[in-house]
Amino acid sequence: MSETQREGLVVRRYGGFYYVFTGEAVLACKLRGKIRDQVVTGDRVVITVLGTGTGVVEKVLPRRTELVRPRIANVDKVFIVFSCNCPEPSLVLLDRLLVLASCHGLYPYIVLNKCDLDPAPRAVDIIDYYPRAGYKLILTSAVNGEGIDEVVKEVEGSISVLAGPSGVGKSSLLNAVFPDRYLPTQEISEKTGRGRHTTRHVELFSLENGGWIADTPGFSVMDLPRMKREDLARHFIEFEPLAAYCRFADCLHYQEENCAVKESVSRGEIAQFRYQNYCSFLGEVIEAERCYR
Repeated sequence: MSETQREGLVVRRYGGFYYVFTGEAVLACKLRGKIRDQVVTGDRVVITVLGTGTGVVEKVLPRRTELVRPRIANVDKVFIVFSCNCPEPSLVLLDRLLVLASCHGLYPYIVLNKCDLDPAPRAVDIIDYYPRAGYKLILTSAVNGEGIDEVVKEVEGSISVLAGPSGVGKSSLLNAVFPDRYLPTQEISEKTGRGRHTTRHVELFSLENGGWIADTPGFSVMDLPRMKREDLARHFIEFEPLAAYCRFADCLHYQEENCAVKESVSRGEIAQFRYQNYCSFLGEVIEAERCYR
């Protein structure tokens, strides 16, 4: 690289500019015309510094990971945020997001926000089952500060993303992590029980410990990633160690006999709702396979 070139991290895209952190400052950059690939938040790039806080993006460096919804690159960890109540969490959406994180090789955390409220029945299911299945669960409250320090500690040294539906308090969590910054929040609609989107773009915020955390637009529907039917079970972490005890090596844990996963469900070790979500997802994967042929 020349003396005027720097490597940097894209922390935000807004108004046609790419805001790049170089380790010293955030520069507002335009793209060099030869760049054809779409540059997204989280990309590592090479820029030419023009002075007066501006620059030009010359090159996009290879990505380690990439998410499509939300669109962000080079993420290490994903914090899947739901609320204990108002709105009640969706176990189907939670499992979809856990599958997505696993498919992208990301370490997932389940965050139950608004733990100052009485937990709804599905929140109780999350608290009772998912840590036992092997997932990391953090209870947080943007109101009283519970769990905020734990989130900050887990983000250290990584690029992390908050993901989850609208209205669960992702922006409120970030306001608790960064009390000197204000991110707009919205109340839950009395008519629908859902939150309205308050985040309009993906932006990375830096922590004093060197980590980065992103707020993302909320969403409520997500398609499963394309995969083979045999691959789905390994994205349900409590299924994996049981597969070796199934009668068939290629067991789908659906209609086969002598299936260790189904036996575990019958004993109550695997939650019925979790297995039902798996079967529903399996049907989607099989149908998608037919469409791709």
